[in-house]
Amino acid sequence: MMAARRKGSARIRLLLVDDHEVVRLGLRTLFARSSQVEVVGEAARVADAISEARRLRPAVVLMDLRLGDESGVDACRAILSHEPSTRVLFLTSYPDEQAVRATVLAGAAGYLLKEIGHRALIEAIEAVAAGQSILDPKVTQSVLTQLSDGAKAMHTAEALSPQEKRVLAHVVEGKTNKEIAIALGLSDKTIKNYLSNAFQKLQVNRRSHAAVAFTKLASRTEPR
Repeated sequence: MMAARRKGSARIRLLLVDDHEVVRLGLRTLFARSSQVEVVGEAARVADAISEARRLRPAVVLMDLRLGDESGVDACRAILSHEPSTRVLFLTSYPDEQAVRATVLAGAAGYLLKEIGHRALIEAIEAVAAGQSILDPKVTQSVLTQLSDGAKAMHTAEALSPQEKRVLAHVVEGKTNKEIAIALGLSDKTIKNYLSNAFQKLQVNRRSHAAVAFTKLASRTEPR
């Protein structure tokens, strides 16, 4: 459910992050006609998005998933580490379930497809600014399925070895087997074996599902 109209309240301070200038111009023009949203800045790259978010402290960051050769997920994670009260809303052309999972794990407040209508977009921004989470209906079911699969695997997740946990921590960060091998000083084949064993224990057969299950396990076992 979308947030109610914020009558009489201050406009929502919004930072636009997209590597396409035409897209940023179009969004800025759209929001210029809105009485609910005020664009306070924009950025095209991850580093600029992070620095502008720290400088401007917007209520919401509206960000593309892919920023040239960089990932908006990295920007999201960094922004929230410095400004935890800021809400990050992804607006992208990619209804990819692994991408959705990555944004959720990074702490994003929502994930929308660029085909969304202008009124629905403004309502979504109002909703996340009010503390709600928003997912496009076309990608919601895949995320719920992943989270469900992760929950089912929790009773066997404790059987993971310390090394399997280290490998899965890198999987959560989106690294490839080769990158994990380099980081841990192991061979690609060894990493593949660790993942195979971990998948069996977690009762999953996909990297994205294993990452969800492992993240839920890590959050459950963290000291409170």
